[in-house]
Amino acid sequence: MSKKISRRSFLRILGAGSVATAATLVGCNSAKDSSETDEYQNQVEPPKDKMSYRTNPKTQDKVSLLGYGMMRLPTIKEGEQEKIDQEQVNKLVDYAIEHGVNYFDTAPVYCMGGSEAATGIALHRYPRDKYFVATKLSNFDPASQTREGSIEMYRNSMKYLQVDYIDYYLLHALGGGMDAFRQRYIDNGVLEFLMEERKAGRIRNLGFSYHGDREVFDYLLAENDKYQWDFVQVQLNYLDWDNAKESSPGNTEARYLYEELQSRGIPSVVMEPLLGGRLAKLPKYLVKELKQRDPQKSVASWAFRFAGSLEGVLTVLSGMTYMEHLKDNLLSYCPLESLTEEDKEFLYGIATKMLEVKTIPCNDCDYCMPCPYGLDIPAHFVYYNKCLNDGVLPQNPDDEDYVKYRRQFLLGYDRAIPKLRQANHCIVCGECVPECPQSINIPQELAKIDEFVEKLKQEM
Repeated sequence: MSKKISRRSFLRILGAGSVATAATLVGCNSAKDSSETDEYQNQVEPPKDKMSYRTNPKTQDKVSLLGYGMMRLPTIKEGEQEKIDQEQVNKLVDYAIEHGVNYFDTAPVYCMGGSEAATGIALHRYPRDKYFVATKLSNFDPASQTREGSIEMYRNSMKYLQVDYIDYYLLHALGGGMDAFRQRYIDNGVLEFLMEERKAGRIRNLGFSYHGDREVFDYLLAENDKYQWDFVQVQLNYLDWDNAKESSPGNTEARYLYEELQSRGIPSVVMEPLLGGRLAKLPKYLVKELKQRDPQKSVASWAFRFAGSLEGVLTVLSGMTYMEHLKDNLLSYCPLESLTEEDKEFLYGIATKMLEVKTIPCNDCDYCMPCPYGLDIPAHFVYYNKCLNDGVLPQNPDDEDYVKYRRQFLLGYDRAIPKLRQANHCIVCGECVPECPQSINIPQELAKIDEFVEKLKQEM
């Protein structure tokens, strides 16, 4: 399956246009719900000078175990559009650095093109040796897959980030099959070019990020003597550890990816430790189990401690939109309190119970956006999953609370998603399908939600 991000002409705009143009296309924050507010109500300040660090065995970089993922940056309204709230980004970055975070991960396609520039503005206020910056070659669009287009994207990243070298550079989101990999990086000579850039010192560490089945992953590790991967970024969490085929269809079990990297001494960078927030928004009865085991720990902290407890993990990325998220994650890693084997078995049990709840495996990454017909695709899945996890999805007409839940669901649906962006406007064009890292059949799931909504309306 080819990964051609149809953020339509976006990459062409980004390649040829200005930072200001790209920055007006953003829209990357996630709204907080009441359960999150309750979770952080009695939040304490994380300590300073307590960050846990890992040493990169190849470069001896001392990397903070918490890495800042610059994918879900805060936004503000400007007329009819949203733009990145640079002032708030600066505050978050300042607080993170003050508490020991030194790894910042971005990409040309994050926040609809505005993330690299916003990251560069925030970090450029600090000495260059104060932070490590990671970005990616997101050459999904056919126009950017030429040698010239890919090299232009690489050089634009340096320009937007305001740096003359990149600490950690990745081939972005491999795993869509060997044909797509060869088209993006081999046939055009781009991987060879990047290896030369590493020799020249403009790339300090070269790696790749991975979503998908094992084919390309196994090939790249088998050819490690040739490519000399400095690190690899993988989706890793306690739900995907042994259950990726069920929890994240189309992906590979995290245990396999991690153990293969460990066997070759290649550091792992962890993405999706919370599965786009799914592991912070568990069903209430599972939240109760976690709180009974340790009332002081947040639900999200269990997932972060799981990832951080693994030897060979260089850093764990989190897309932190709000200060509460940042503080909670800092509390998990300042310092890390490693999980025991008993703790891990407990989490595997939680994962098994999660699989019984048939949520839509959306990570709210926005890779499917923008929809050419205006739908807010992730909002549908986030809202549906929340109702399911909270036990208020109106499924059984014999339930004594069914009428109440039905009314709440329909009212909440209209509040969460404007009518012109709702599922009944999907024309099944399919442009979103190849963009989804979790291989969700998006039109099919939207059709199910639309049918469900219409059924509830008719009953009213």
